[in-house]
Amino acid sequence: MNSRELAFPPGKAVIFNGPGKPFEFIETALPEIKSGEVLVKTLYTTICGSDIHTYCGRRQEPPNVVLGHEIVGEILWIDRDHPATDQRGVALAPGDRVTWSIFAVPANVRAPRADIPQKSDQLFKYGHTLASGNDVFNGGLAEYCILRANTALIKIATTIPLKVAATISCAHATVAGALRVAGPIENRKVIVFGAGLLGLSCLAMCREAGASNITLIDTDASRLQWGKKFGADETCIFNSADAAITPPWPEADLVFDMTGQPDAMKAGIDSLALGGTAIWIGAAYPAKPVPVDAQKIVRKILTIKGLHNYNYQDFEYATAFIEHNYLTYPFEELVEKEFDLQQTEEAFKYASEHKPVRVGIKIN
Repeated sequence: MNSRELAFPPGKAVIFNGPGKPFEFIETALPEIKSGEVLVKTLYTTICGSDIHTYCGRRQEPPNVVLGHEIVGEILWIDRDHPATDQRGVALAPGDRVTWSIFAVPANVRAPRADIPQKSDQLFKYGHTLASGNDVFNGGLAEYCILRANTALIKIATTIPLKVAATISCAHATVAGALRVAGPIENRKVIVFGAGLLGLSCLAMCREAGASNITLIDTDASRLQWGKKFGADETCIFNSADAAITPPWPEADLVFDMTGQPDAMKAGIDSLALGGTAIWIGAAYPAKPVPVDAQKIVRKILTIKGLHNYNYQDFEYATAFIEHNYLTYPFEELVEKEFDLQQTEEAFKYASEHKPVRVGIKIN
């Protein structure tokens, strides 16, 4: 049975046609649901920092795309070829609330390495793909999302606020990956550069993982006010001129950079103690090179690790973390402004000009 036989009504979608161009609002019929796919009614989408970079032209995406990849929704239909279980082996049925991985790997494609499926060939990414013909419902800014076969999806409780649930599939899963590549956190001194959602999530995860001391650093004092609420022991304003001489904060075993700013990344390396590790997450768009003192890397036996997106293990870890901690830390408050789907233009304008931690868009 396909979607037309089930008689679901046409759905609205918002098309991004390029920086400086107005969003296009369309309504179109659902295509047939293909083998192994799942039809979801989108409930909520949050605007990720990479969406803002795309909107402003700092990051290139195809013209004619339905943006949005931090998404939560409700299952409407499961194709008979889908196993009807989620990533954790839980049975799925229409009416279940789910979130899903930012990517899907085609069934006949082998990952380059078991721990980096997000770098597979022919990778499909939600909110990053051309929307045309019958393939429109592939991002968060639409009333439906059709989940490709082999998408990792996880059933979540309806008690988790939509604002929080939506952010699992990008921000929190990416941070979970950052902690994985960092290695043991317990009893380690940690510095986090960047007080956006990635940085604040990193604080909370490191706190729960037993870090001995956590410092949050940002250029924006208003952002730093979130630090204590998410587990920071101390907060510091970043001034690149001062940090170029001697960082005004103690050395750390682990430094997470969530900013992608070369000055901050250099300061992070300069902040590492003997044998320390820098984990770079934020540098996902073009920027000037980071000046690295090779002698310092060698003599202090330092390590630099990078991570883009996340794997299935990280996705599960992030979901479990939110399930256990969404009441412990005020994640819901980080969606500082909320809009409806028809207000997408205003939402992106607000997000780019006012720079809240997150803006949310209610879909249904």
